[in-house]
Amino acid sequence: MPKIALASDHAGFELKEFLKPLLSEKGYELNDFGTNSDESCDYPDFAHPAANAVETGICDFGIGICGSGNGMQMTLNKHQGIRAALCWLPELASLAREHNDANFLVLPARFISKEEAVAILDAFLNAKFEGGRHQRRVNKIPNNISVEGEIYNDKSLI
Repeated sequence: MPKIALASDHAGFELKEFLKPLLSEKGYELNDFGTNSDESCDYPDFAHPAANAVETGICDFGIGICGSGNGMQMTLNKHQGIRAALCWLPELASLAREHNDANFLVLPARFISKEEAVAILDAFLNAKFEGGRHQRRVNKIPNNISVEGEIYNDKSLI
């Protein structure tokens, strides 16, 4: 089974701890980068190591959880090899995998119930990247150069 990197801040700690046994029961190996309590902390301290684990192949994909999900997603997406998707509906999680080849699911702990989190997680885990036309688009994400070799810096487009 794949290995999952987990990261949360204090606002996401309870939901992360709730999801861990569910993931283990499904056979996933977990690498928890913290936090390890609900005491106030800074999400980048946990997001960066988790992102590094996915980027380097130590983990196959990741799950990040913070209050709104925004800070975690912004931090994760600073890494070139990460495509983190903030999802609050199962459909968003499925599409993130199918169309964007997302390798990190981000959950907004303060805005979803535990039951919703499970449904979103299941949708993410069960979806597969469709490739095809989506692959061309995903290939354009890591840098500012199109597949055709054009640099995206034309000021007239702004």
